[in-house]
Amino acid sequence: MGKTADLTTVQKMTIDTLKKEGKTQKVIAKEVGCSQSSVSKHINREAKGRKRCGRKECTSKRDKRALERIVKQNRFKNVGEIHKEWTVAGVSASRSTTHRRMQDMGFSCRIPRVKPLLNKRQRQKRLAWAQDKKDWTAAEWSKVMFSDDSKFCISFGNQGPRVWRKTGEAQNPRCLKSSVKFPQSVMVWGAMSSAAVGPLCFLRSRVNAAVYQEVLEHFMLPAADQLYGGDDFIFQHDLAPAHSAKSTSTWFKDHGIPLLDWPANSPDLNPIENLWGIVKRKMRDARPNNAEELKATIKATWALITPEECNRLVDSMPRRIAAAIQAKGAATKY
Repeated sequence: MGKTADLTTVQKMTIDTLKKEGKTQKVIAKEVGCSQSSVSKHINREAKGRKRCGRKECTSKRDKRALERIVKQNRFKNVGEIHKEWTVAGVSASRSTTHRRMQDMGFSCRIPRVKPLLNKRQRQKRLAWAQDKKDWTAAEWSKVMFSDDSKFCISFGNQGPRVWRKTGEAQNPRCLKSSVKFPQSVMVWGAMSSAAVGPLCFLRSRVNAAVYQEVLEHFMLPAADQLYGGDDFIFQHDLAPAHSAKSTSTWFKDHGIPLLDWPANSPDLNPIENLWGIVKRKMRDARPNNAEELKATIKATWALITPEECNRLVDSMPRRIAAAIQAKGAATKY
């Protein structure tokens, strides 16, 4: 059998073990299944502390530091752009070498997470809200109907630019991106409880207070009957202008439906955000050709959401609140 380089890790470990047991090289070679010269070279290399020979690395520590600075200046550059900037700095290396050095440093090309931007006042209000709700039980959260709208795009494969980051840098502000808009899409409103999901509403126009109240009348009330029957419940929605309008508040008072106070810009606290993500992942292999096919796919996928999935998401509320308190009101992953 061949050279020392051909030996597997297991063979090398076996040679080391048999050598310690006092076996001869001939016996070791027979048991391992390689040539005696390979055994000899491996033993001698280990004894002298020599490493495998190879081409000398063409980049210095200084070059690597320069590369890391270039990557950290703009995490959203592609390898070609980073390589060009590195060579302009005086480093002679190929594009593939540039990529390898970045990987050696721990950088991986990932899809960036999207995180809401919060100011100091919003963080304070989120923290106060979380501290107020930290003792809520699972039974109390089960009485909440969570609602939200989401955009579904025909171009599922277009996930936008990727970002270079290391392990543990997913929440680094320099590694985050804003949402990407697509021309072909539909807006969907939905609601959920810990038991199931309610009917979907496809929004045809911009949602103002009047449109939103029609959604509540024709979709939220049927969802409440479906999810809670005659039992009391609390309705949750965010602080969008149509939601916080005076006429909308009057509508809820007239119907005797209590509202859950909700901090601004807090999608990470809403379990239905994760439900939208589950639906979109289940639709990953779907390729609708137009808006009508997209709507049909959304409806079919939404109907497959199980009570167990809903219950698991709502049961995560204490953990979400604990994370918000630990982050002192800052946005957390969701």
